[in-house]
Amino acid sequence: MSNSIDLAEVGALVGDPARAAMLFVLMDGRAQTAGELAYSARVSAPTASEHLKRLTEARLLSVVKQGRHRYFRIASPLVAQMVESIGVVAAIQTPPRTRPIRGLDAAMREARFCYDHLAGRIAVAIADSLTAKGFLALDVDGGEITPAGFSFFNRVGIDLNVSSGSRRAFCRPCLDWSERRFHLAGQVGAALARHGFDHGWIERIRDGRALTVTADGRAALSDLFGIVPAPDAEAA
Repeated sequence: MSNSIDLAEVGALVGDPARAAMLFVLMDGRAQTAGELAYSARVSAPTASEHLKRLTEARLLSVVKQGRHRYFRIASPLVAQMVESIGVVAAIQTPPRTRPIRGLDAAMREARFCYDHLAGRIAVAIADSLTAKGFLALDVDGGEITPAGFSFFNRVGIDLNVSSGSRRAFCRPCLDWSERRFHLAGQVGAALARHGFDHGWIERIRDGRALTVTADGRAALSDLFGIVPAPDAEAA
C-alpha cells in the first residue's frame, strides 16, 4: 500500500502545471534560481518558493548554494528519466495539435537536451547509426557498447572511461518523447553530448532545451554517422 501512496504523492507533485513547467525547464541540465523558475512557470515568487520547497523535500530537485544565491536543478538522472517518460505518454495520449509545427517546436524535435544527453531526431539517428555499424546494442532492456564501439569512440576522441565508480548506468536507452524511439543515455550519452559541445558541433538556442547544429557539427554528423541535419528549425 505504501508504494501506491508514494506513487500518488509523486504524481501529484509532478501533475501541478507550475511544478511541471519548472521540471520541464530544468531538463536542459542547467541550474536555475527561484526567480528564473517563477518566470518560466508564470507564478509569483512566493508561490514558486512553495513549489520548489515541495519538489526539494521530495528529492525531485536538489539545491546548489553559491554565495547568497540558491540554484535548483534536477536531482538525479532517474528523475530526468521519469520526466522524459511522462512526456512520451503525454505525446501519445494527447490529441494532435491542429496548428503547424514551427519555430522552437521544430527545433526541439530536431535536437534538444534531455538532462545531460542528446534527444530528438538527431539523437535517435545517432543511436540507429551506432547500432547499424555494430558499435552499440540498444533495446528496451538496456544498452551495451561493443568492442568495436569502444574502438570507434576512442578514434573519435570520446573517453568512455568515465566515472567507473558511479552508480549511474553506463549505457542505457531513453525513450524519446518526440520520436517515440530510443536515443542513447547514461554515461555514454552524456560523454557524447559533452564532446559535441566541446568541439562546437552543437549550440544552445536561447535559454531553453533546443539545440542547433553548427557547420562543423553537420560535417561531423555526416562523416561519423551518415546523418544530414534538417535546415535551421528555429527559422522555419
